[in-house]
Amino acid sequence: MKVSFEKQKALVTGGTRGIGKQVAKDLASLGANVTITGTRPPDQVLPNNIDFMCVDFLCDKSTNTFLDFISQQKYDICINNAGINRIDPFRDVKHQDWNDIIKVNLSTPFKIQQAVCKSMVSSKYGRIVNIASVWSEISTPKRACYSSSKFGLRGLTLAAAAELAEYNVLINAVSPGFTLTDLTKNVLGPKRMQEISDMIPMRRMAEVEEISNVILFIASKKNTYISGQNIIADGGFVNV
Repeated sequence: MKVSFEKQKALVTGGTRGIGKQVAKDLASLGANVTITGTRPPDQVLPNNIDFMCVDFLCDKSTNTFLDFISQQKYDICINNAGINRIDPFRDVKHQDWNDIIKVNLSTPFKIQQAVCKSMVSSKYGRIVNIASVWSEISTPKRACYSSSKFGLRGLTLAAAAELAEYNVLINAVSPGFTLTDLTKNVLGPKRMQEISDMIPMRRMAEVEEISNVILFIASKKNTYISGQNIIADGGFVNV
């Protein structure tokens, strides 16, 4: 089964690295015109059908300017991928860190969905994918802020999907497990990566292409009846 995004317009936040970068690349290669966001320009030349917008979702002015822009556009697809994480014991979490993580990981996707869904409802077509995490299903010590934001994103997905499905605007979440992004490789290093891989039933981390493939199907016209779901792509990790 081959998906196509010819003549479709897509928005991918956090599209300059990791999973977002791969999704944007794949959407563009399959025909979509893609707008990506990031806090700094991409490290390579973009194809003609990918546009970059510099947006800092921690900055209200930057976010509001971006929201004004996208509210005037007509997107077929929206991938809410941008996110941040800070790891601290629950008792030591700074209130500012809590506020920042909730702002970027939950409040911003809420506002973006509001902005893009208006034209989707009018055209009776839209696909929104919120990138959550396995930490929206389970949690571990030092993840109070991040897990709270991702559990909240799951709730937002369910609530918005329930309201917009009748307009053929299908909203889902995809929750990746440990994924071999450049950031993962640089932060964890080979030894820790192997330790984590040993905890995953498939005994390896996901490739970014594997996560992108899940997102692409959910975001495509091939998806005609899946809405309000959280699709976990983690090699079986949360079931252990």
